[in-house]
Amino acid sequence: MHRYAPYLDSLSAQSAAMTDLVADWVKVRSGSYDTAGLARMAAKLKTSFAALGGTCEELPLPPQAAIDPQGSSCFLPLGQALRFRKRPDAPLQVFLGIHYDVVYGGPAGVSDVAADAAIRLEAGVLHASGAADAKGGLVILLKALEAFEASPFSAGVGWEVLLNPDEELGSPGSLPLLKEAAGRNHLGLLFEPCLPDGNLVGARKGSGNFTAVVRGRAAHAGRDPHLGRNAIHAMAELIVELDRFGRERPGLNVNVGRVEGGGALNRVPDLAIARFNLRAGGAADQAAAEDFLRGLAAGFASREGYSLELHGYFTSPPKPLEGGTLDLLKAVAECGGRLGMDLRWQASGGVSDGNKLAAAGLPNVDTLGARGDNIHSPKEWLALDSLPERARLTALLLMRLGSGELAWPAAGSGRGG
Repeated sequence: MHRYAPYLDSLSAQSAAMTDLVADWVKVRSGSYDTAGLARMAAKLKTSFAALGGTCEELPLPPQAAIDPQGSSCFLPLGQALRFRKRPDAPLQVFLGIHYDVVYGGPAGVSDVAADAAIRLEAGVLHASGAADAKGGLVILLKALEAFEASPFSAGVGWEVLLNPDEELGSPGSLPLLKEAAGRNHLGLLFEPCLPDGNLVGARKGSGNFTAVVRGRAAHAGRDPHLGRNAIHAMAELIVELDRFGRERPGLNVNVGRVEGGGALNRVPDLAIARFNLRAGGAADQAAAEDFLRGLAAGFASREGYSLELHGYFTSPPKPLEGGTLDLLKAVAECGGRLGMDLRWQASGGVSDGNKLAAAGLPNVDTLGARGDNIHSPKEWLALDSLPERARLTALLLMRLGSGELAWPAAGSGRGG
């Protein structure tokens, strides 16, 4: 460990600087659809990460296909991804990534200055939306790479960093970039927040976002109700069926998050929209859910006066704990042990871009980010001492890989597999 100590110690000495950096970054409201805020955040990130050297690319993402409140197809603009690469010809290639969009960007129309009032720094904790998920992770990634690049162990390791603005939406625009990266790297490190106790996530469920559009027939609710076909009533039946299916299959979670439709109370509504999320514990659960949705659509096709359109797909396949990913978790835990951290891992129902990388064949650990809790809410918080702690963890892993002390590919794994 002594040969790595100066570079690890340099990170311990940067606690205040890391706090200042994340406190600055959380002031930029970067909700997934706030393209102006995302552009401001991207500009800051480009300046910070470009200092590492290598190439820098600004990659505009295609708009996201969506369904509007009238049940029609539309497209929503997304921000741009940033990709940095250094030593692409080195024998070992490492992918590092994290998103810079946040779920809770603050109420629409609230200025950055007003949003700053919700940011509090007290007793070693930063209270701010997006602090742990994942602007703390951005700081950890940056500082770990700075320490690695300052060390003499970097020459044999090339790296690729991808910072994307759409992960909280399922990475609809950046998915091709993730697949490309999986094909040219040997292992992946992602900086989603670790669990509140500091431990890691192993297996993850898969996740899909779906929209159901039921169309019926409008009619006068008092004079001609028999001529109408109530789309809201039909949607209610569909939701009950979804709930029943989820309850009967333990590996599946169903959450209907939003329902829209209807209008005047004296009119039979001819449109209802439900937006829902499915979480699948494994490939069999995902396949069963897809079969069930096809059955629902077929059932509606036989109902006179009604139609059902189903939109969406599983954006993140299940991520099993196996092969190279398990080997990499063990390697990270071993590094943690050398730093006095007792790291373990457990399964999670949450998803990350690690699901997509694993499905594309890239072993990865996806919770190397900050310690905190209440993510995706205005009560989110970040433990500031986790910034240097987790940066040291990643830096040590990279230096051990670069020095050859830690061999990879492990267990016969090759690039992209």
